[in-house]
Amino acid sequence: MKLAAIDIGSNAARLLITEASPKANGEMDFTKVNLVRVPLRLGMDVFATGAISEKRAESFVNTIKAYKLLLDVYEVKYLKTAATSAMRDAANGTQILERVKQETGMEIKVITGQEEANYIYENHIAENLDKTRGYLYIDVGGGSTEMTFFKGNSLVFKESFNIGTIRLLQGKVEEKHWQQMKDFLRQNLKNYGQLVAIGSGGNINKVFSLSKKKEGKPLTLDQLKDYYKEFSSFSVEERIHLYNLREDRADVIVPALQIYVNVMRWTDIQEIYVPKIGLADGLVRALYKEISALAQP
Repeated sequence: MKLAAIDIGSNAARLLITEASPKANGEMDFTKVNLVRVPLRLGMDVFATGAISEKRAESFVNTIKAYKLLLDVYEVKYLKTAATSAMRDAANGTQILERVKQETGMEIKVITGQEEANYIYENHIAENLDKTRGYLYIDVGGGSTEMTFFKGNSLVFKESFNIGTIRLLQGKVEEKHWQQMKDFLRQNLKNYGQLVAIGSGGNINKVFSLSKKKEGKPLTLDQLKDYYKEFSSFSVEERIHLYNLREDRADVIVPALQIYVNVMRWTDIQEIYVPKIGLADGLVRALYKEISALAQP
């Protein structure tokens, strides 16, 4: 069964096509068939002016048209969509999404920060780890950061903060926003002992790739601090050439590391696992659950 998800973020739009098939033990295996990413950078407009420019709106509509063609070629029957922080804040977001619906027949749903955290949690990575530890999922996007805390077999909290890489680049994050995040984390995690982080998002995946760590091994807080200091010492242009980064990754990787480092410092977390999961993966898993529920007699 082919399933697909479209994730419209503040930095990029992603189309994930996945094959869902049962394993011998009855659990579902989700195999990535194709992942397409287009750096639309909607947040660059929205967090600066409050609306999406005509040029970016045109690129957005054309991207969805291209995604629709790919979905048809792959004969995907089931699709789940989500637009996040930039589209939530865009004054003209509703009109643009209506245009997409008229021109492609596809409906893009704008989700709340809490819903975003819910979908990321659908990946259930912590369920396969040591049940005696507490795990904090940290998903850093262009417009917001979603955090989900999991202890034992219980989900303790899910929270979204309007602190993201594009917002930071635009100077839209004030000290009070950092303080709100810090106070929330310290208040809600103070009784859980030593915790471990699970990171998702393109930036932490890129840092993990650059680290040459073996899959399944964590990055340490000290390593993230070192990368933050190292990347900060170079211009965006220098980062592109030194680390073979795309331009739309080279500028946001520093503010992303700033968020991860701050969260880990405030919560005294020393290690972060990077399992290469994100919102699109969570959307696919949520879609499978919905289809399965409908199939029940």
